[in-house]
Amino acid sequence: MFLTTWLIPDIIAVASLITVGLYFYYKLYLFKFWHKKGIFYVKPSFPTGNIMPIINGKLSLAEFFRDIYEHNKHHRLVGIYMLYKPYLIVNDPNLIRDILTKEFTNFHDRGIFYNEEVDPLSGHLFQLPGKKWRNLRVKLTPTFTSGKIKQFFPILNEAGNILAKYLEEEARKGSTIDVKDIFARYSTDIIMSVAFGISCDSFKEPNNEFRYWGKKIFDPKPLWNALILFAPQILNFFSISYTEKSVTKFFTNMFKQTVKYRESNNIERKDFLNLLIQLMKNGYVDADDESLSNNVNAAKNKLTMMEAAAQAYVFFLAGFETSSTTVTFCLYELAKNQDIQNKVREEIQTMIKKNGDLTYNALNDMNYLHKVISETLRKYPPVVILNRICTNDVKLSTTDFCIPKGTCIAIPVFGLHRDSNIFPNPEKFDPERFSEENIKTRHPYVYLPFGEGPRICIGLRFGLIQTKIAIINALLKNKFKFGPNTPSTLEFEKGSLILIGKGGIHLNIEPI
Repeated sequence: MFLTTWLIPDIIAVASLITVGLYFYYKLYLFKFWHKKGIFYVKPSFPTGNIMPIINGKLSLAEFFRDIYEHNKHHRLVGIYMLYKPYLIVNDPNLIRDILTKEFTNFHDRGIFYNEEVDPLSGHLFQLPGKKWRNLRVKLTPTFTSGKIKQFFPILNEAGNILAKYLEEEARKGSTIDVKDIFARYSTDIIMSVAFGISCDSFKEPNNEFRYWGKKIFDPKPLWNALILFAPQILNFFSISYTEKSVTKFFTNMFKQTVKYRESNNIERKDFLNLLIQLMKNGYVDADDESLSNNVNAAKNKLTMMEAAAQAYVFFLAGFETSSTTVTFCLYELAKNQDIQNKVREEIQTMIKKNGDLTYNALNDMNYLHKVISETLRKYPPVVILNRICTNDVKLSTTDFCIPKGTCIAIPVFGLHRDSNIFPNPEKFDPERFSEENIKTRHPYVYLPFGEGPRICIGLRFGLIQTKIAIINALLKNKFKFGPNTPSTLEFEKGSLILIGKGGIHLNIEPI
């Protein structure tokens, strides 16, 4: 006891010296990076740089980057510090095009957390770097052709019919519904069926285990999410898994058991799981009209069971949250703008009457619906920033600045989408922004809900069809209106990696 008391002053003195040393190291070295490079930057604070509003939950990720964009958009490039790391925010659409497309060979990695040894489910297409990403992308691209997605259509349509029956019952009761919850159930049923071959019927069993795990994965974790995006080196240094072990165990076991069952019983089903099994067996998927030949050499690089499980897992992540939030935001805006709701419903009714039923071709012919969803994705992009890391020293064509190898890049999607200079009156919900005439007047790299270039979202067509089927079945026989608890202005969930409305969105539903 005496020894411990005697040591306390020394411990405090050492801790103070370390703190003072770190302070000057940050101020005189780390936080001088952008100044030395001659790049305009936002003044950082010790020891978190500019990221504290995200860590303490004051701002959502979207709000944080929008604020920086709005205050500094007259600068083509803006430097910030996320913890100890310098980040380069790219505001200029021409430079964004260079990074995502023209100079892709120098910006092909996202620079976010990935470690297959400690976190096996992180080995999926979204997070993989370099050569691993390229090899996997080549294998997975044929699984998302329009031909393959057309094969999935009956599964999607069946889920849409179940959704329609549920909503009709709620409409007859004149219910106020939690839109996010209902469409998360719809998304869960689709993803579990297409990616894992499992029927879970979330409308009859809203608290099933798949819903439980989906909610658990997307629980807001401000500090944890900041580390995966902006300081993955910390997780790697301490060999920490971002994915909880219980989540990894559940999804890998479920995937292995389903694959084993199909193989033991010679079951084939036209779904994503079947395509993953082909990649495990052959190293390629069967050809269709858009992929006319198989790559027989790909057999040398068959997917392992864990690699395939990781792809099914990210398919679940993307479908569970992003599609359901897009539908939720879309119905919120349609309830707020009844004239737009009526117009899109008229198109839906006309096309279904013309075709006799909802078909794949009829869905793709609904032009106004596509505008409505595009405008939803403009106002509420699920992914609010695009991350890249510079893999070689490179000077972009229209600047005098050489971006050093290892520099982290952030493209402020949410800021661009809400920029009044690009989209006049950006808070207004206006599907006509996406008429052919208006699209031609804009720079193609200011609207980026799915990214752009070689790393554009591989599942965008599937996601759009999933979203459209939900909207069609919601609006065909029902009307949505604001209820007493519907907020006139939406707030966003703090600590979430993607854009989510805070506290759910409740709307009144009634039959038409």
